[in-house]
Amino acid sequence: MTYTAPLADMRFALREVAGLSGVAALPGYEHATDDTIDAVLEEAAKLAGNGLAPLNREGDKVGARLENGVVRTAPGFAGIYKEFVEGGWNSLPFDPEFGGQGMPWLLATAVQEMWQAANMGFGLVLLLNQGAIDAIHHHGSEAQKATYLPKMISGEWTGTMNLTEPQAGSDLGQIKSRAVKDGDHYLVSGQKIYITYGEHDMAENIVHLVLARTPDAPAGVRGISLFIVPKYLPDADGKPGKRNDLRCVSLEHKLGIHASPTCVMSFGDDGGAVGYLVGEEGRGLSYMFTMMNNARLSVGIQGLAIAERAYQQAAAFARSRVQSKDDGSTAPASVSIVHHADVRRMLMSMRAQIEAMRALGYYTAAGIDGALKQPDKAAGRRIQDRVDLLIPIVKAWFTDLGNEIASTGVQIHGGMGFIEDTGAAQHLRDARILPIYEGTNGIQARDLVGRKVAKDGGETMLALVAEMRATAEEMKAAPGDDIDAIRAGLVAAADALEDATRWVAQSVKAELVNALAGSVPFLRLAGTALGGWLLARSALVAQTRLGQRDGDPAFLEAKLVTARFYAEVILPPALAELGPLKAAGRTVFVLAEEQF
Repeated sequence: MTYTAPLADMRFALREVAGLSGVAALPGYEHATDDTIDAVLEEAAKLAGNGLAPLNREGDKVGARLENGVVRTAPGFAGIYKEFVEGGWNSLPFDPEFGGQGMPWLLATAVQEMWQAANMGFGLVLLLNQGAIDAIHHHGSEAQKATYLPKMISGEWTGTMNLTEPQAGSDLGQIKSRAVKDGDHYLVSGQKIYITYGEHDMAENIVHLVLARTPDAPAGVRGISLFIVPKYLPDADGKPGKRNDLRCVSLEHKLGIHASPTCVMSFGDDGGAVGYLVGEEGRGLSYMFTMMNNARLSVGIQGLAIAERAYQQAAAFARSRVQSKDDGSTAPASVSIVHHADVRRMLMSMRAQIEAMRALGYYTAAGIDGALKQPDKAAGRRIQDRVDLLIPIVKAWFTDLGNEIASTGVQIHGGMGFIEDTGAAQHLRDARILPIYEGTNGIQARDLVGRKVAKDGGETMLALVAEMRATAEEMKAAPGDDIDAIRAGLVAAADALEDATRWVAQSVKAELVNALAGSVPFLRLAGTALGGWLLARSALVAQTRLGQRDGDPAFLEAKLVTARFYAEVILPPALAELGPLKAAGRTVFVLAEEQF
């Protein structure tokens, strides 16, 4: 089963939900015209569907392999990567000063969805490079930017982030890698694990961003610094020169994403890998969070992407698989399973949640553009606060749903879904890493509650609730049973999210552990409620355009039906999280450790 980018829904989400016209009107985005945007989407869809998707299955079966210290990627990967570089795809959202195209992050996010849906094992090299570029652009010196950014933005070189160590998973304060000053550079030594594309054969150089401690650094996170440690040291002409003292010692054998090499990296086995300090000593973790926040949005988009891929395959299978008679007909003939009620329920659940994710993901990406380009600094800061609030929701809610929807895809295939030959199982295996990396989803929930809501007492979230209520007021003027039902669901969602936010804001101050015990239900409620809000906005646009006979009526009617299904079937169970999020703290810590 291949992949076809859902361009109609992508364009709708970009223009009608995320506000592409407003983004394109921001200073610096004048070249992001409708014609240009459409051309980029069309060409990206071709490359995703015709170039990347056909390599996905073989990449999963063959995987990456380590031979004499060199990682060989799956068949076809090096060739398609060369096509990416030559086509300028890596440079889409980056600064023109360093060879980027300066297009909105909103557009780059939509394109990224295509890459990840078509072939997540390949797409990971693009994701990590993007985050490394962002970190160097924000925190590197002018010389570092001039040396590394043009090559990384073009894709000739790729980037990684090296955080995790065997004894230090999410607790980065336990990092032991060392960096000793040696003239104008540092000598870095230590071992890092779970390094995505830490070694590969697709680019001429790999730029590692490495967290390490200097000899006199204090314990904990304040003693961590960030270093650029290239595989090959750039020579005087900026070309890859001497091989640095670093190597991939093994590849992890994983449940999924087999085509993506997950490396154990060793630095400094022969005296020390040459590294260059980024910014100031001791500020490495704050610098790395620039990269991690970029990656967290991208991982959320991966959740959306794998859900879309699983949905497309499940829908195609349901239309073609003939089993049993139609319960709604007296005819004795067997029909395709898409006629059966529970299969329809599963497909509608997949479809509705995917559209909600896409709307919220693109809305968040548009916020990144607004924060970057908004001339009014105070307004830009408010937009950034909203983005900061939404990032953990996008990362965690999207990736949880990516797993659920991929699992539903297997279920629709029945026993054939459990057989590798159909390919449905690969989507589920690939999806399983997403709630784990770039901070587990429990860490995202902790961040949402303990930092983002706590920071302003919930005011940023309550501002979103106010916008939900404003949309509900607009809907009063729109006729129709569908709009009425969607509006009722939206009002209930706004009520529940406001109640939950006020409770969390109060509990964080009164007793943090109680708030944290309910943090995951809170995040799920928030994601589902905000997704319902944006689907309600979509339905309002669809209803208006139907009345004006503007657009494809079948597409617009489907928007209304999908939003109503979401409001009546998806929202109610999620809003019931209000009880568990308040109650969890009463029992979570009651049992003694030895009782588990």
